Amino acid sequence: MSQLPTKAQILDWISDNPTQTAKRDIAKAFGIKGADRIDLKRLLKELEAEGHLEKRKKTYRDPDRLPPVSVLQIKAPGTDGDLFAQPLEWHGAGVEPAVLVITRATDPALGEGDRVLARLTAVHGEGYQYEARVIRRIGANPRKVVGIFRKDTEGGRIAPIDKGAMTEWTVAADATGGAKDGELVEAEQAGPKGRMGLPRARVTARIGDPSEPKAVSLIAIHQHGIPDDFPEDVLREADRMKPAGLKGREDLRELPLVTIDPSDARDHDDAVFAEPDDDPKNEGGHVIWVAIADVAHYVTPGSALDREARRRGNSSYFPDRVVPMLPDRLSGDLCSLHEGVPRACIAARIVIDAAGRKRSARFVRGLMRSPASLTYAQAQAAMDGAPDDKTGPLLDPVIRPLYAAYAALRHARDERQPLDLDLPERRIQLSPEGTVTSVNFTERLDAHRLIEEFMILANVAAADKLIEKKTPLLFRVHEEPPQDKLESLRDTADAAGLTLARGQVLQTAHLNRLLHEAAGRDESELINLATLRAMTQAYYSPKNFGHFGLALQNYAHFTSPIRRYADLVVHRALVTAYGWDGSGLDEDEIERLDATATHISETERRSMTAERDTTDRYLAAYLSDRVGATFSGRISGVAKFGVFVKLDETGADGLIPIRNLGREFFHFDRDAGTLMGADTGTIVMPGQRATVKLVEAAPITGGIGLELVTLEDAEMPEGRGTRQRRGKPGGKPGGKPPARRKLMRAKKKDAATAAKRKRTARR
Repeated sequence: MSQLPTKAQILDWISDNPTQTAKRDIAKAFGIKGADRIDLKRLLKELEAEGHLEKRKKTYRDPDRLPPVSVLQIKAPGTDGDLFAQPLEWHGAGVEPAVLVITRATDPALGEGDRVLARLTAVHGEGYQYEARVIRRIGANPRKVVGIFRKDTEGGRIAPIDKGAMTEWTVAADATGGAKDGELVEAEQAGPKGRMGLPRARVTARIGDPSEPKAVSLIAIHQHGIPDDFPEDVLREADRMKPAGLKGREDLRELPLVTIDPSDARDHDDAVFAEPDDDPKNEGGHVIWVAIADVAHYVTPGSALDREARRRGNSSYFPDRVVPMLPDRLSGDLCSLHEGVPRACIAARIVIDAAGRKRSARFVRGLMRSPASLTYAQAQAAMDGAPDDKTGPLLDPVIRPLYAAYAALRHARDERQPLDLDLPERRIQLSPEGTVTSVNFTERLDAHRLIEEFMILANVAAADKLIEKKTPLLFRVHEEPPQDKLESLRDTADAAGLTLARGQVLQTAHLNRLLHEAAGRDESELINLATLRAMTQAYYSPKNFGHFGLALQNYAHFTSPIRRYADLVVHRALVTAYGWDGSGLDEDEIERLDATATHISETERRSMTAERDTTDRYLAAYLSDRVGATFSGRISGVAKFGVFVKLDETGADGLIPIRNLGREFFHFDRDAGTLMGADTGTIVMPGQRATVKLVEAAPITGGIGLELVTLEDAEMPEGRGTRQRRGKPGGKPGGKPPARRKLMRAKKKDAATAAKRKRTARR
């Protein structure tokens, strides 16, 4: 008979060998065979009953220890940047152990609430008990919802504010978070479906009165999870920052670098200057300076500021506020190139020839002092012959040379043929109380285009230089449009009597030819929108796949490090490439460039969606007191469930549900992107003029509901099927469709082709 181990010896073995805890492993370790296994099983059951062990399937483990492979839920990053996780398989009676997640460059980007399967290692002498290495992510953040809380006897319900969201969420009485009836709240899923099959929720934040005008942007901020409060350690770190001095920098304070921004600009992160090149070998050429705030001097890798900036990814802009990437001490002060104040910068000195082609470029770390902060309107007015007191002295030495250099860049742009979309920018004007007073379209001036071309040139120069110096960086990538989207664009062009060439390698010049043919016609805006929709989403990547829209092979974002983390990474790459003092790209940052690129591409899309949703809500609020009024517009999209119309006055998009379209059944042709009346053969397609009646404008969701009044200045004909449904023979439900309807189905394609020919003839 084998000597049975004591209970203490069994516990010690399991503690020292957490991966060998099956009964057969324990028996083998102590040489227990045959009938003695029965006594071992008895000992293990006693230990389990006493609470020393927990049986999991066929293995035993100490409940006060975590298994070697366990499920964890990621917590919010700590103030020092460490990533901790909650062990979901902890069953001990003591304090839950702290688990530090050790991430690798190949790990997926992890956020608060994510669940991972991880391999654990016990550690001693640290402020935590386990280190975890991620095996794989097995779950995402809990579902979240922003909506209106409605109190009831069992707790309450939440009606989501998302357009199209039909399902309410139930809230238990102990999970309301003190929310009041009618209050806007943020909640997260709290378990499986509850009564009546509705998902359960737990209120996590009370946003406030949804009728308050300034709640509009707060809704989007909470709905999309945009961080809008800086942690205290980040604010303290920013407040400790001091202005950079001249040490280690080139003195650019005498160079008249001016900022040119919108009148309501919240920061000034770029300044420009140009002068004729005095090199006789470059007759007619120009020297262009583009100076960008040196954010890398203040935000160093691994700092609290850096971790928070990376977490946010970018600033988010709303009509009534900005959610900045950096605290105001930096974004509004030390990193803003204010007039008359010395500011640290990284500047590109770029030489172009008379045709606007880049001949050379170098970057310097400098200290500048802008003589003037100008608005676009100011600069343009001065150039157009109406200088003011500020721009008058700058006209000849600064403004005219800038426009001369721009003229050369414009020539190079025309040769390069980047995508030339003409989409007016909508501007929502708010009162001090936050209500919409007007919706206008911003005028595009040459001053806007000048700054745009200078920034593109500097971005290209940064990418070229870092490639030359073999320094890792993040590229701004824009790939070619996919074939299915191109076919959809071709169909839209065909319907408008225009042509997009087939059977050749697509270039932006082909798309520009289509856009220029549409210019001045009623379909111009439609073609521009359809072209935009055909494009892929731009993103960041450490691999260079070129920028299709700009027709550029090498492109990176360098010019806005105050509001984009990608630009900060490029600044650090330049610090490394030139060997300047300070923190450049360290090895850890280089290893996780892929993860950084994925993360900031996602935060950019998050901000774009939140900004668009906010605009929709403001427009709905602006139109809410005009329900019943008629508006002119143009059909911008067709779907099986209805028709989208863009209103001329505000640019708002509204939906005509299929039930409000006409008095007959409509067939949806997915390939042609049209709806066709089954009885009358009426075709509804993008680009058609429409008069609509506003039947709903919901500021909370941003939804705008419309009813069709006229299509191409004609009332919709009444279909035969409608008359039959009103009591005439053959109209009973489930009856056989009339012969005319069968005929119209058979001739559907022919009718669409005829409509296209008709449009072509109208050219």
